[in-house]
Amino acid sequence: MSDTNTADEEGIRPGEIAMDLPEEFDAGVYFIGRIRTPWASRKECPHRGEIDGPVCTIEVDPRWQAALEGIEGRERLLVLYWMGLARRDIVLQRPRRKDRLAGAFALRSPVRPNPIAAAVVRLEAVEGRFLKVRGLDCVDGTALVDIKPEFSPAERKCDEAEGP
Repeated sequence: MSDTNTADEEGIRPGEIAMDLPEEFDAGVYFIGRIRTPWASRKECPHRGEIDGPVCTIEVDPRWQAALEGIEGRERLLVLYWMGLARRDIVLQRPRRKDRLAGAFALRSPVRPNPIAAAVVRLEAVEGRFLKVRGLDCVDGTALVDIKPEFSPAERKCDEAEGP
């Protein structure tokens, strides 16, 4: 029995569609740090981070350290990171272990035009410009794009009442 989900030498699975990428970028991004995890390769990474998974370290570049002011009181953070090892040209994908095709925007796959991943993590500790967190699923050294507080519904109401 053959595996109809096996990728060819270019990494394309049966039925997938790749496209030509635009010649130029529309915007620029500043990487604000790096993420340190126990995983050296994509194959080692969990499919999705677990909030009780291993402690990982977010290293914020020293020039952005002041932007962490007030973060120590947060329980959860939304972390955006750049999945730089992912392909960017496959628009119709066949997820592993699935017999159906789906568009990149219908999946959480890192294979997408802009390989930006998002994870809600639990903040364990703040040590200067280093954040100890649980809930990530990326390769060691992944570029950090942004950090935002994740508010509970009660915190959102309180924050909205206080204004900007």
